[in-house]
Amino acid sequence: MSIDKPEVDFPVGEPPTELQIKDIWEGDGAVAKAGDFVKVHYVGVAFSTGEEFDASWNRGNPLEFQLGAGQVISGWDQGVQGMKVGGRRELTIPAHLGYGDRGAGGGRIAPGETLIFVCDLVSV
Repeated sequence: MSIDKPEVDFPVGEPPTELQIKDIWEGDGAVAKAGDFVKVHYVGVAFSTGEEFDASWNRGNPLEFQLGAGQVISGWDQGVQGMKVGGRRELTIPAHLGYGDRGAGGGRIAPGETLIFVCDLVSV
């Protein structure tokens, strides 16, 4: 499993209209499925600017949540399912599966923003 905060490449082209999932590498641990409590380290970047808006790595603690329970944005509930512990995955999440027209983070995430997250599955 990676111990280093990932770098997120600046996006090119038009933002996707559907969730895009790209495994950077596949883990060899347990598979995350709906209902599981998972811990995920992540870096979040705005598609339009390439600017980081949040990263669990900066706080030193992964995010813990129940997968598929609506505790996180829909793009995460869909995109983290099927990951294996030790894996790293890039999720490109269109606004309708993210924060939509409301934005988030006190203005750090603009309304209608497509989001890119690089996620490391720490545990299931």
